[in-house]
Amino acid sequence: MHTDGASADGASPPTLIGSVQRALRLLEAVGNHRDGAPAKQLAREVGLPLPTAYHLLRTLTHEGYLRREQGVFVYGEAAASLGTIGERQRGRAGVTESVRTLSRRLGVPVYFAVYREGEIDVVAVADSARAPAVEEWADFRETGHAHAIGQCLLSQLDEDARRDHLARHPVRAITPYTVRDQHALAERLAAVRPRQPVVERQEYALGAVCAALPITAGSAAATMAVSLPSDQAERLRPVVEELRAGIGELLTTWALTISI
Repeated sequence: MHTDGASADGASPPTLIGSVQRALRLLEAVGNHRDGAPAKQLAREVGLPLPTAYHLLRTLTHEGYLRREQGVFVYGEAAASLGTIGERQRGRAGVTESVRTLSRRLGVPVYFAVYREGEIDVVAVADSARAPAVEEWADFRETGHAHAIGQCLLSQLDEDARRDHLARHPVRAITPYTVRDQHALAERLAAVRPRQPVVERQEYALGAVCAALPITAGSAAATMAVSLPSDQAERLRPVVEELRAGIGELLTTWALTISI
């Protein structure tokens, strides 16, 4: 049996992987020319026969990775989206590392979440064996009314956005301590003061208390939160103040990545 695309006489015919590699080299070559480059020049730079380069360039153009303008090839919208994805991945990595740093410093689980496209998105969670995070036993997106992260994000929304969210994810009791109905939730959210923590006690998970601080970054709703075992609830307030100080140190980084 032959492997790696080798033929019986030892020659190596073109493979799918080889075609991808050649296409990527062409994309890189296009990126070296601010105003684009013609097919002949690109073929020469990457060492491809002109017919092969033409075929790959036409394919990349058809898929939106390139555009042909006045005889030269430039990046298309699909290629630009790859750059955006890369920036978002780097942004997430930076936020994750920041959350880990805070978790190590505070000695408690730390969470970072944003409200995006109508849903609660917990972007990063950092904990340790000695201080484990609250288990997501009920989908965080569907139970925002029951945990401090969700309540903090919902408190930052306008009335229409909040009403829309609760229409899709109705208030329901998931522990004996969960807010009982939408009216009670509305009263609680109305009592939230700017820059003050939102605290919930065993409303999402029995045996856990949580506090979330709002983060202001343009029009985006975001929050950082911490959790503790309920028998350590007296530590919550000082830990929140340490979290607030940590957020102040890293706010510039988070502001740049808030849209991830």
